Amino acid sequence: MKSKSRAKSTREKKEQHESKPKLVVRNALIRDVKGIRDLAFRVYSRKMSLTEDMIRGQINNYPEGQFVAIYEDKIVGYCATFRIAGGIALRQHTWAEITGGGFASRHDPNGDYLYGMEVCVDPEYRGLRIGQRLYNERKKLCMYLRLKGIVFGGRLPGITKKRRRFDSAEEYIELVKEKKIRDQVLSFQMKNGFEPIGVLYDYLPIDRESLGNAAHLIWRNPETNFESDKTPKTSPPYIYKNHVRVGCVQYQMRRMNSFEEFRHIVEYFVDVFADYKADFVLFPEMFTLQLLSLETRKLTPVESIEALTNYTRPFKEFMNDLAVKYNINIIGGSHPTKNEEGEVQNVCYIFLRDGSIHQQIKIHPTPNERYWWRIEGGSELKPIQTDCGPIGVLICYDSEFPELARHLVDQGANIIFVPFCTDERKSYLRVRYCAQARAVENQCYIAMAGNVGNLPGVENMDIQYAQSAILTPCDFPFARDGVAADTTPNVEMVAIADLSLSDLIASRSSGTVHNLKDRRFDLYNIQWRGKDK
Repeated sequence: MKSKSRAKSTREKKEQHESKPKLVVRNALIRDVKGIRDLAFRVYSRKMSLTEDMIRGQINNYPEGQFVAIYEDKIVGYCATFRIAGGIALRQHTWAEITGGGFASRHDPNGDYLYGMEVCVDPEYRGLRIGQRLYNERKKLCMYLRLKGIVFGGRLPGITKKRRRFDSAEEYIELVKEKKIRDQVLSFQMKNGFEPIGVLYDYLPIDRESLGNAAHLIWRNPETNFESDKTPKTSPPYIYKNHVRVGCVQYQMRRMNSFEEFRHIVEYFVDVFADYKADFVLFPEMFTLQLLSLETRKLTPVESIEALTNYTRPFKEFMNDLAVKYNINIIGGSHPTKNEEGEVQNVCYIFLRDGSIHQQIKIHPTPNERYWWRIEGGSELKPIQTDCGPIGVLICYDSEFPELARHLVDQGANIIFVPFCTDERKSYLRVRYCAQARAVENQCYIAMAGNVGNLPGVENMDIQYAQSAILTPCDFPFARDGVAADTTPNVEMVAIADLSLSDLIASRSSGTVHNLKDRRFDLYNIQWRGKDK
């Protein structure tokens, strides 16, 4: 009996395995970014392809609108979508303008149309009707939200081969509509219920097959014809946690007698914020430099920074243990670290409470960092996915470059952490004023934490000036003066505040001003030149 039962169990398991679906369409997740990027490379040339940063922004800005088709654990199709007002979608525009440079950063949760910014299907799997499945997901989303329809610019790859048979792009589209000629993309769109309403000129100049132009296409939601009394549903903000509690440590630099003493002080602050049930605690830039007071001989600036890199491993292990032990996300200030090439970089380690460790390298070392410590800048900037949504980190001087904060927000970051280290008031105010500007122009939250106190005998780290703060946009839902919390200058203390992500998202579409929404993408945009790995 036992052997028969075992055989039956084995057969049932086999049948269950065989019945597992081979092709699945679901919402795209951040872990899919590399797979989607690889798919885009297979479908398009690298010049026309999506970057990881763009895909990350699309998913973070409107998770409900991004879909992947997975065949036997391989991503073989991708569909990128966002909401937008008809007044924008139905007039002349370019792809870069309406998509916010490919990041879906113009997503409007109150928009009455869906905009289709991308559909790509692996050429080896086109017999599985993957494109049709992805379009069906878009239509289902449109009908569920009770929107008016779907709009996008459709490629015209056949136009270059048949250009002698017509005088204009309009005439070419008419010939396709009359089925006198066939375009592999436009004919497919029309078969799926999309109606050409014109030509989008210079839509994607790099698309030479289409002569840079696109067919302006619309799919009208059939349910809105007889259910006009139903207003569109507002897309709820895709929020991991609405109210996020953030704490900043204004840290006193002091002489250390041992690494254990350093651990004891740092753990004290983490413990305090954990008792207040904070989600994040931010430490200042280079606060580990106090460990140089353990050195028994006087070191040159280069020797000092080299000596400090020896603490990288114990520092990371200790901070990682704290994040898990106290159930809190720790933005670990910054610490000098040697990379694989032997160069020293200023690195902020982010220790999440799930036990994972992330890093953000300082992009712009200051002139002093480059000269005295020979610190090299990084070249990658992306948000970190946390249980409170995507966040970004700009280390001190980086906050003074507006392009960096904009690049993080385009990728979906709502809170940007700025660990800083400044020696006197003018230096501090450069960081403070720029951080406040970043909060206003990007309609995001900025948390900044700095060092106070002095370190006699430590080269290039003698004196400190700081006033830590948690900054907001300047609008009605937020704190007066755009300051959620701050500290007394030059005193060891903490700042803590609750930040509402729903207020932030609402202000971007319905606030007094719309700094993100009103950007003139027809005039300017940011192009990140870092290469995908």
